[in-house]
Amino acid sequence: MMGRPNESTASAPAARILVIDDEPQIRKFIDISLRSQGYATLLAGTGREGLTLLASKGADLVVLDLGLPDKDGKEVLKELRQWSRVPVIVLTVRSGEEEKVALLDAGANDYVTKPFGVEELMARIRAFLRTVGSGLEEGPVYDDGTVSIDLVNREVTVHGQIVTLSRKEFSLLSLLALQPGRLITQTQILRELWGPTHDEDAHYLRILVGKLRHKLGDDASAPRYIVTEPGVGLRFIAKERQTA
Repeated sequence: MMGRPNESTASAPAARILVIDDEPQIRKFIDISLRSQGYATLLAGTGREGLTLLASKGADLVVLDLGLPDKDGKEVLKELRQWSRVPVIVLTVRSGEEEKVALLDAGANDYVTKPFGVEELMARIRAFLRTVGSGLEEGPVYDDGTVSIDLVNREVTVHGQIVTLSRKEFSLLSLLALQPGRLITQTQILRELWGPTHDEDAHYLRILVGKLRHKLGDDASAPRYIVTEPGVGLRFIAKERQTA
């Protein structure tokens, strides 16, 4: 099934969201919420149906429930990742840290734990869709009027002043800023920055994050840019540019 975007967004192509969930009430609830925000929807009640719709219709983002009747959601995710890089937000009742890390390592971009608030899910979806099709052809990859990150020229400014970052600090900031909203696991970051033999060296990352936050004027207790999900990983918060 496919919903239609609101008339207010009909002049531009609506982002298409594929929802794969076997519970009709949840599927309908998410469908109504998405369409009220102007998104087009594709709905599937099984893993196989979802994969078929994605292959035949395409989607800008997938919302995937783990508890499907024909395939475990992780199996669907693994199969999907063999041929698609579409952002995937997983819905799960499994709240353990190990399970969340396993999902992210398997290719999920983010997760929302059931029961969830619709505003939280919509915010996660908006964050990912803002990055779809973004590139580095020109200008900063991120600029909210306070912090500017230019990956092409390897330049970071805060309130217009150039901030000197170490190679590791810039690499971490680049990794996070290129995927705003996405929760990136500690393991993924450690492998990317220090190599595959440093999976367990979380203290390296804690020190690096502390230094980077300090230079950005960020606060771990009330983060504006870098959020820590304890025991799981880090997330970069993209903010709207402030206008006068």
